[in-house]
Amino acid sequence: MTTTPPTTPQVSVLMPTYGQSHFLPRALDSLLAQSFTAWEAIVIDDGSPGNDTARALAPFLPDARVRYQRLPHNTGLGNALNVALDQARAPLIACLPSDDVFYRDHLASLRAALDNDPAAVLAFSGMRHHYNRETDGQLAGVALQLVQCMHRRSALRWSARGELESDDLERLFWGRLRARGAFIATGQVSCEWTSHPAQRHKLMQEPVGGINPFRQHYRVSEPLRFHTTTGNAIDEVAQYRAMRERAPTPAAKDGLNILLAGELAYNADRVLALEERGHTLHGLWMREPYWYNTVGPLPFGHVRELPFDDWRKAVGALRPDVIHAQLNWQAVPFCHALMLATPGVPFVWHFKEGPFICLEKGTWPQLVELFGQADGCIFSSPEMRDWFDTVLPGLSTSKPCHVLDGDLPRAGWFGGERTPRLSTAGDGEIHTVVPGRPIGLHPHTVGELAAQGIHLHFYGDFTHGQWRQWIEDARRLAPRHLHLHANVEQSRWVEEFSRYDAGWLHAFASTNEGELRRANWDDLNYPARMATLAAAGLPMIQRSNEGAIVATQALSQRLGTGVFYESIAHLGALLRDQAGMDALRERVWSQRAHFTFDAHVPELVAFFRRVIGQAGKPGRPRRAL
Repeated sequence: MTTTPPTTPQVSVLMPTYGQSHFLPRALDSLLAQSFTAWEAIVIDDGSPGNDTARALAPFLPDARVRYQRLPHNTGLGNALNVALDQARAPLIACLPSDDVFYRDHLASLRAALDNDPAAVLAFSGMRHHYNRETDGQLAGVALQLVQCMHRRSALRWSARGELESDDLERLFWGRLRARGAFIATGQVSCEWTSHPAQRHKLMQEPVGGINPFRQHYRVSEPLRFHTTTGNAIDEVAQYRAMRERAPTPAAKDGLNILLAGELAYNADRVLALEERGHTLHGLWMREPYWYNTVGPLPFGHVRELPFDDWRKAVGALRPDVIHAQLNWQAVPFCHALMLATPGVPFVWHFKEGPFICLEKGTWPQLVELFGQADGCIFSSPEMRDWFDTVLPGLSTSKPCHVLDGDLPRAGWFGGERTPRLSTAGDGEIHTVVPGRPIGLHPHTVGELAAQGIHLHFYGDFTHGQWRQWIEDARRLAPRHLHLHANVEQSRWVEEFSRYDAGWLHAFASTNEGELRRANWDDLNYPARMATLAAAGLPMIQRSNEGAIVATQALSQRLGTGVFYESIAHLGALLRDQAGMDALRERVWSQRAHFTFDAHVPELVAFFRRVIGQAGKPGRPRRAL
């Protein structure tokens, strides 16, 4: 039965929604059950895929207090709220996200609080935040949530996506509203902030959420300004502006049509080096990435996205020259399905990290089939290639195979001049750097370094939060020699890190004794930080593991880029050898190109052509559904 709304509602309830059709009826039912009835509801569907939201909402539309608008594509929480605010007619504004719930007297109690305190601009309630936990006010550690707040209408608007995406509502709106008056609490638990995996803040916060899970869930196609309460500020707009704004490279006469599939992990913009040589790039990405699994739509542009909803049909229509499937263990199930679904299309499997995780996660069979049935394989290190020959004997000689680290950055980030070193322009002591987790450097090791007069500079403010106890223990042992720094963007690698004497790779003592089957991930891996250190011309510190099979050791010995120590006292002596270290730094500087993706593109393209040439030959294994 249709109801007639009052002439002027006293409270406008804003409901932004995206892909939450299974929650929406519960939320709206709680609104209809309010003891206070002089409200209007403005439901803004922020571009949800399909028609599920409209179907879920349909039973509530006969109530004339409920209005509905669907935006053509997702624009972000801030814009959805602003669209609703522009339509609001009441002097008071409440919010009911479609996955949350009001209790019966929620609107009445908030309105009464504001009526009783004319100087207040916002009233907030307590809330249940898990099925058996509640707070009578603001939940410790998080901003006031939309569902618990009512505020006076004003000309203020929320920060929209073009300005900032954040889980911190203080940054998006509350902070500006606070400047206009008091925020008051009712002290009553009158709503529920429903806990579930697809909550916006969980999709945004590292380490499970992050910019890539957020981008994929909301189908964001533009670069983001992104800053959560747990991670670093990311400004893709500035970082990738020049890349996006340049014209596409004209296709070369012999250019390949390459389908990039899976995920690109770190330094994803490396793939532009292929496009800049006249190859055409398409993207098809795994679902539910971790924060470091870079997926599209890619913020730097020049990669044409294939729709995931019907990807088999899209790949069939595209008919790429080659599929370059990659990179880490999370992508294995999707890349395996893609391989089976594309018989007749040359398929290259490029794997980095890590086979031991696939064993633990139960995706080992798919990983083995990817290597066994792919038309070509790329390994992240020679040691990884040899290790997989123990898994599938003869693998590297049975088909085209290649070695290429999957996380190499593009050469464009290696520009800039070196900064004078702290040891020569500052205090005269030795300064080393670890960009990322200080793996293998125990607090007592930091104490030993301090005894040698060696400073350790630890970069990564998000990582610091995960290593609080380590930092506390290390500072107790070396109060003057441990220094914490924020994350450094790629464009500042040379400027920032060149002021140090040397940089740390993972510090570990290998136990494989030269037997490949005993090798573990530390032995086989090239850490992503190798390129960061190389960009700044820093010698790479690592334990001497003579007699063992260690990928970083073999590469550093071949290129002459390593500092190999047997003890911290030995390391101190090496780092104090000024002439030797100066020569080593120049050697690293001369080898920097090896650590860029661009330098390896000609060999990679030649490998693709080899795979394409051999994929259809008699005797090659054929894939089938």
